[in-house]
Formats: sequence, structure tokens, C-alpha cells
Amino acid sequence: MVGRTGRVTGVVGPGLVGEVILHIRGGAEHFLAYPALGERGRIGVGAVVTVVEYQPPRTVYVMEVYDG
Repeated sequence: MVGRTGRVTGVVGPGLVGEVILHIRGGAEHFLAYPALGERGRIGVGAVVTVVEYQPPRTVYVMEVYDG
């Protein structure tokens, strides 16, 4: 799971529980998402993110791939 890229479907940010969609097991699945340690501000809907930590069964910590 760590290292996979996905797209934000619900805003991820400090104090928020966001949502991302990841392509795994031949399909696409939604996961609850939190910002990775050190990630500042919000990551908006549609942003591409990378999973840096996974906590089973459906929680991931992400950071934005493109900051711009």
C-alpha cells in the first residue's frame, strides 16, 4: 500500500478526515485519509497523493505529489 498514488475525493487536512481513491486489486477503493506528518495546509479534491503510511483496514496517511 505504501508508495501507491491516488486521488483525493474528500479534502484532506489538519483536523479533518479526508478520503482518497486508490487503484488496488484490479479495481478502485476508497480509504479514509489523513495528512502525513509535516504536511501543511489542506489537500484539495482532485489532487494526486502518495501513501506514506497504511493502517489496516482502511486508513492511509498521504502527502501531495505535486505541490503547486
